[in-house]
Parts: sequence; structure tokens; C-alpha cells
Amino acid sequence: QVQLVEAGGGLVQTGGSLRLSCAASGRIFSINYMGWYRQAPGKQRELVATITSGGRTNYVDSGKGRFTISRDNAKNTVYLQMNSLKPEDTDVYYCNVGGIYQWKLSDYWGQGNQVTVSS
Repeated sequence: QVQLVEAGGGLVQTGGSLRLSCAASGRIFSINYMGWYRQAPGKQRELVATITSGGRTNYVDSGKGRFTISRDNAKNTVYLQMNSLKPEDTDVYYCNVGGIYQWKLSDYWGQGNQVTVSS
């Protein structure tokens, strides 16, 4: 079993900052990709940011210049620093991890973390 524990969500005013974290533990030999997605009620889950094992990053257009994804491989943890937050960033944020165990790559999701940006 693999557990993903997310932290760092909450309520912030427009222009504020939040830092999300997601720590993976359990049956993981190594981690391939890590990322963050968000989803509002009734909408499809949207990619926010991803980072490969080599450190290559990808961002949603609306997050470029405001969001920074990073990872600590020693801690199997991924972070999302969000600055200059806007009300439209309000969503439930989910971390996503591709973990490798016994030569098999499996996809895991966190429980979701509410981010609310007040205007």
C-alpha cells in the first residue's frame, strides 16, 4: 500500500500565498512523476503542475510565473508554492504520484486539499 498525505491548503486573501505539500510513503522503491491537479465541483480535474524525476516541470498556463513545483526525492515529497493567488484558483487540489515498486509503475492520488482564495 502507498499513502499520500497532503498538507498546506486553507483560506487566503487575493494576492496571498500558500504552499502545498504531499508526502508519499509505503511500498515505493522510487518515484517517477509527481504533480498537482485541481478540481471544482462539476468540472473535470485540471493539471496544475508536474515534475519529472529529472526535474523537468510543466505548468497550467494560468499558473506560469505564480506557481512553483518542486520535489525532495529523499523525502518522497512534492511541493507546490502558489503566489499571487486569485479567486479563480479556488479548488480542491490533489497530488498525483507515479510510484515504482517491483518494476511496476502505479498511479496514486492524494485525498485532496481545499484551497480557497477570497476576493
